[in-house]
Amino acid sequence: MTTAYAIPPAELDAADRRIINRLQDGLPLVASPYAAVAVELGLSEGELLYRLERLLESGVLSRFGPMYHAERLGGGLTLAALAVPERDYDAVVEAVNAFPEVAHNYRREHRLNMWFVLATEAPERIAQVIAEIEAATGLPVFNMPKQEEFHVRLHLPV
Repeated sequence: MTTAYAIPPAELDAADRRIINRLQDGLPLVASPYAAVAVELGLSEGELLYRLERLLESGVLSRFGPMYHAERLGGGLTLAALAVPERDYDAVVEAVNAFPEVAHNYRREHRLNMWFVLATEAPERIAQVIAEIEAATGLPVFNMPKQEEFHVRLHLPV
């Protein structure tokens, strides 16, 4: 998969790396969370927000925001996968990621080489979104709903 970054990941400076590492631990529950984190990182709040926006716009970060337990809020959540021909991979990534219900999208070294998480406002919407993704991509979606939940703390140091 080819992705054009305004900031090549190899060229992240020390402040960008500190921001990415720190924000994986979440924001403090205070009146001005970005200001508090900025102080921890030795930055102004404005610089922190500017750098965070730049990291998002460049594609270094794909998303920054809260994680919600969709099912406890009355929504639906599932893991899905596609077997995407290599020649079509970039186009299928674009088509799948255009759906607002796609929370995460991962490339895998497997016959099912694209895995993504769907989060919907209502459980019955999962089947509808899967049908829409199949129509948009021309590929069958393999739906793998959760049977048991495990909490794994994932921190990817930069």
